[in-house]
Amino acid sequence: MRTNDLDVTRRPIRVLVIDDSALVRKAISDALARDPELEVVGTAPDPYVAREKIAQLDPDVLTLDLEMPRMDGLTFLRILMEHHPLPVVVISSLAQTGSRAALEAIEAGAVDVLAKPDGTMSLGAVADKLAWHVKAAAAAGRHLRRPVGETSRQVARGEVLRGTAGAAPDHQLIVIGASTGGVAALRQLVPALPAGLPPIAIVQHISPNFSQVVAERLAAISTVAVREAGNGEPLLPGECVIAPGDVHLTIEHRGGFRTRLVRSPPLHHCRPAVDVLFRSAAEAAGANVVAALLTGMGSDGAIGMQAIRAAGGTTLAEDASSCVVYGMPKAAIELGVVDRVVPLDRMAAAVVEAVAKRE
Repeated sequence: MRTNDLDVTRRPIRVLVIDDSALVRKAISDALARDPELEVVGTAPDPYVAREKIAQLDPDVLTLDLEMPRMDGLTFLRILMEHHPLPVVVISSLAQTGSRAALEAIEAGAVDVLAKPDGTMSLGAVADKLAWHVKAAAAAGRHLRRPVGETSRQVARGEVLRGTAGAAPDHQLIVIGASTGGVAALRQLVPALPAGLPPIAIVQHISPNFSQVVAERLAAISTVAVREAGNGEPLLPGECVIAPGDVHLTIEHRGGFRTRLVRSPPLHHCRPAVDVLFRSAAEAAGANVVAALLTGMGSDGAIGMQAIRAAGGTTLAEDASSCVVYGMPKAAIELGVVDRVVPLDRMAAAVVEAVAKRE
């Protein structure tokens, strides 16, 4: 993680832990206490107590369970974002088995959603991951009011782009990478892309069981055909695949583009990793790649963009003005491997223009 990704004061990030289980509250608190940049200033067993603690303690970030007595976490999250927006990381067992609830939490304003570890792994074992997500949430605080999902303006732009798109070249490839804030960004970008585009592959840093429902939701609102990536599948023009959680996605060219899923070790503490996808795209399509790097914490994607640019491909990065966390695009820009920097609401048009120039 890059320390300059964080737009916070020098004092530790103040965290309030909300969960109805005393054991879970202690486990999360102990896990976060391992990081000197974080301070757990309080805990709450339900949203009513949490409301009082927020007023008393002025936390920077909340961790929130979804299943609680008196008021469920989703209801509390929606009320919080309307009246007193704060960065929230949801930590819930529903993110394991009910990933639609996880997506609803993102749509309600949560910065990230993590599954509670199952019986094979303790919260202590994922302490570093949990701390990383809390820091990312703190960095995202200034963008909490950014709309989630499609708007009439986004749909209108999508209609214009569909009208200008030509036949999809089968030798070209589009790759997209995102992390913190990326689910919301993809819900704006993908529906605005026209049907007549080359194949699209996406890596979003995401938990297992969550990628499938994100793909289904995008498919329901997009012109391109969106699905979760499988192993060894053809990837055709007009199609878009999203990497499954906890698996790297690579693209090969064997008589056409094909997906390949790899369980190699995490990169930048991430699996799937953007760099893995981008480097494979550079090898598979060379100068015929168009890459877009969106909002996210850290530097994943910068080295992959370097490989794409060295191969002659086109590289685009999201502008700081629209990023939830200006980490990944900034790293690529500082590395000097970005051809064009554009805000999110112009990224679809930039992708289409880049494809047209490569035909």
